[in-house]
Amino acid sequence: MRHRTGALLRGTKSILMGSVAAVIATTTQAEVFQLDPLVVQQRDIHGQAADRATSMYVSDFELERARTGDLKDVFAGIASVSVGGGIPIAQKIFINGVDMLNLGVSIDGAAQNNRAFHHVTSNAIDPGLLKQVRADATISPADAGPFALAGSVVFETVDAEDILTDGQAVGGNLRLSYADNGNTAQGALTLAGQYNGFSWLGYVKRASGDDYTTGAGTAQVGSGANMLSTLGKVAYEAQEGHRFELSAQHLRDNELRQFRPNFGGQGGSAQPLYQFNTLRRSYSFTYENVLADGLWDPKLTLGYSENAVNRPLNEDSNGTTGTYSMTLQNTFHLDGASTIVAGLDYQDTTGNYYSPPTSSSPADVTERSRNIGVFAQVRLAATDRLDLSFGARYDRQRFTGTGGQQITNQGLSANASATFQLTQALSLRGGLSTVFGGLDIEDNYTFNPAWDYTGLRPSRANNATLGFDYEVGGLKLGGELFVSQFKNARTSTYGATRNSDFESRGFNLGPTYGWDSGFARVTMSHSKVSINGQEEDSYTTLDFGAPIGTVFAFEVEQDTGIQGLKVGGGIDAALPKTGGGSFGNRDFPGYQVVNVFAEYVPPSMKNLTIRGEISNLFDVTYADRTTYGGDFQSIDTLKEPGRTISVVAVFQF
Repeated sequence: MRHRTGALLRGTKSILMGSVAAVIATTTQAEVFQLDPLVVQQRDIHGQAADRATSMYVSDFELERARTGDLKDVFAGIASVSVGGGIPIAQKIFINGVDMLNLGVSIDGAAQNNRAFHHVTSNAIDPGLLKQVRADATISPADAGPFALAGSVVFETVDAEDILTDGQAVGGNLRLSYADNGNTAQGALTLAGQYNGFSWLGYVKRASGDDYTTGAGTAQVGSGANMLSTLGKVAYEAQEGHRFELSAQHLRDNELRQFRPNFGGQGGSAQPLYQFNTLRRSYSFTYENVLADGLWDPKLTLGYSENAVNRPLNEDSNGTTGTYSMTLQNTFHLDGASTIVAGLDYQDTTGNYYSPPTSSSPADVTERSRNIGVFAQVRLAATDRLDLSFGARYDRQRFTGTGGQQITNQGLSANASATFQLTQALSLRGGLSTVFGGLDIEDNYTFNPAWDYTGLRPSRANNATLGFDYEVGGLKLGGELFVSQFKNARTSTYGATRNSDFESRGFNLGPTYGWDSGFARVTMSHSKVSINGQEEDSYTTLDFGAPIGTVFAFEVEQDTGIQGLKVGGGIDAALPKTGGGSFGNRDFPGYQVVNVFAEYVPPSMKNLTIRGEISNLFDVTYADRTTYGGDFQSIDTLKEPGRTISVVAVFQF
């Protein structure tokens, strides 16, 4: 849910972006209202643009809390972003009911979404290295890149400048945590330095632990932690503002998992365990001028990302998908906050399945997609009351099939968004888009050299959203209706690859309220997904979306009046939902899960933070609504951890 400063007119907002926003980010509100995403939104150069009207910003506190957690913790307060799967390797992200595979995803500008195996995630990310997360739901601007069918997700990693204080040459932080459920211990060390325009950062995190227990007290077999995450950054920034930055990150998960890691079992018992060795890595190089203004503000980003899964059965079984990407763009700064961003981008994605010649089923099968696009996005402060954003892009894709088939498709994409300040308190907003999707790289564990591609057509998504924002004093209320329709979306089994039509529609609603010593936020999201016009189950909608129904998220933060001590908590909840579709044969149960925390910064040691948390306070046995298989009798869903007491200590130096 987007939280706009609805009571402010356009002229006032222009002034705030340059002055008051900076004050907000450094004074009491930022300290007390760390749950308020408005603080993060104001750091976004396009944060007040009309195409950000449905954007969701993860708050500072949510990111800080999630650093020793997972992606579910990152989006805990945003009901329209659902994360299913109790372990990082299985966690898939859904926005407004749409699988993240159908969104444009980037880390430090490098394109992601490298699908490999449908029983594991394609976007495993360590929250410990993130500094900002934004989800553009339903409507994506043209400069979000190709294949952003129903939105986009932008991750930015921490820089040395975020770690160091003014004038500090070398510094860092040490983060330690322990969770009793699964005896999971984590340690993360960040070191950073700067000298004469040069800066560097190194980060490493290690997590290890046993299988956790569910609310029922049973061990969730194959859920143990064994993760190593690293990030390295080197940058140079000249006095004239020219900045060159190189970033590299690796995330390895190497542990015994069930044959299908996103299952909790099958037929009442755990599946056989295999050593899953998965690696996610991403590299990026960026040039920009951070002081540029006027009509010349170029930016170049080069990237490579990869998702590799080694799932040995009786022998090696390897799936690897990697993407090279490039974006060259210029921002034309017009009057006030108005801009035009124009440029070109390129993506080259290769998916490969490999089993060695010595195996019983040797294979070396590949699909490849090469796409070049040109784009322009206009963001205008048209009047004091009206913001407009509109853009277009043209993409040309050359696709290579598993048998060497060459298929070329091209298409136009367009989007338009508007926000109108109806009164001092009420603003209305809406957007439309049509997006060329081409042919997707498929799950490489499904690759078949004999696939016939002659009947496949390029996909296209049509999206619409209509919403409002209302603000009076400390109360903000916002909501929107949304619909995303995919035409000719690709779906495959080993036997055949074909087209289907997919749709997700629903609404989001939620108030937030801030007072002198705290902040609270409630979000509700309802979505319904269908295939070829029929409401469907989680198997039929796999890789497109999930039958979520109605979910809620509540978070609160309160300063106790004791210096350095704040407390808070949250509730995750889902209403019961009827199952069905082509294969579903049971209903989804509802659940309500309570989490609480206390955080203390000793007045005599401002560089030390101690946080205690109790997750799933009442030991509820449940699987998140977007965890696969909740509507099948034959599948034991991967349950979330039961009551978990954890302690986190952060020392800054």
